[in-house]
Amino acid sequence: MLQAPDSYPIDRPPLKSTLSMPYTLTPGRAAGVFLAETKNRRLVGSRCGSSGLVCVPAQDFCPSSGGADMELVAAPHTGAITGFTQTRAGIIATIRIDGADFDFVHRIVGAEFAALKVGMRVEAVWAQTPTQSIMDIEGFRPAPDAPVGTIEPLGEAAEPLPMKPYHMDLHYEHAFGPFYGRMFDEIGTNRRLMGVRSTHIDGALLPPREVDDISYTKTGTWVTVPDTGTVRAMSVIHLEFKGQKEPPPYIYAEIQLDGAVTRLIHSIKGIDMSRASELVKPGTRVRAVWSDARTGSLSDISHFQPIPDDVEPTST
Repeated sequence: MLQAPDSYPIDRPPLKSTLSMPYTLTPGRAAGVFLAETKNRRLVGSRCGSSGLVCVPAQDFCPSSGGADMELVAAPHTGAITGFTQTRAGIIATIRIDGADFDFVHRIVGAEFAALKVGMRVEAVWAQTPTQSIMDIEGFRPAPDAPVGTIEPLGEAAEPLPMKPYHMDLHYEHAFGPFYGRMFDEIGTNRRLMGVRSTHIDGALLPPREVDDISYTKTGTWVTVPDTGTVRAMSVIHLEFKGQKEPPPYIYAEIQLDGAVTRLIHSIKGIDMSRASELVKPGTRVRAVWSDARTGSLSDISHFQPIPDDVEPTST
């Protein structure tokens, strides 16, 4: 048994990672027409048949009444600022397009933050190359002399854009702290798994944490957890999807390591995958197979493999 974490400072650099997510947006009729018409430099809105309220961009349902009787209309390129803020990506504002009853969120271009004020007149600035997205409008710039526009019938409109692929990257920096820092340091340096004792039941919490999840009291001292355990739940993954680290089929399992009261999620290999559901099931005993790489992360465990007394490993 080792000392408590506060007497064992770990100064690991933050974990930097990027969550990359491709999407396919199905905009629907109203938003689809709005996106299709941006290439024609037209702002498309919608007027609710029951409330008479106008939305820009166009919506399929009235934000006020929830009604679906929406008439598509042509909106002017002008409006007034109703609110604004400074962000790292520039100035973002809520803009009330002339004749509309709801605000349009977009960025402000061609102006300094200090020069803006609520009520300032603005006009749309269109991109040179259309992409049929909201960014076909580069932003709105101050236009103090712009006349007040009106909502007009849309007339003939482009077919709705059926779908719009796009991509989102979320960048993270995760500080490990003394508990995760100690756990990953022990994995990378000493090839051992460590948890902290639960104050509620007899067993270790892994990953380690400062507060017991059940009793809400501070956890006890550190304890080494064996790299053997028991499968408590598992899935055989056959489908391909974005972000997979290996091609299917493979097994993802919840493993309760010996002496632990929590479960670790990891992959199981070393078996004939055509018999996966037969050879691995809840209750199967497994052992960690350590990678040659030392990164100080759970990927230092290449995978878990059934203990030979339970299941015959493959020849490979």
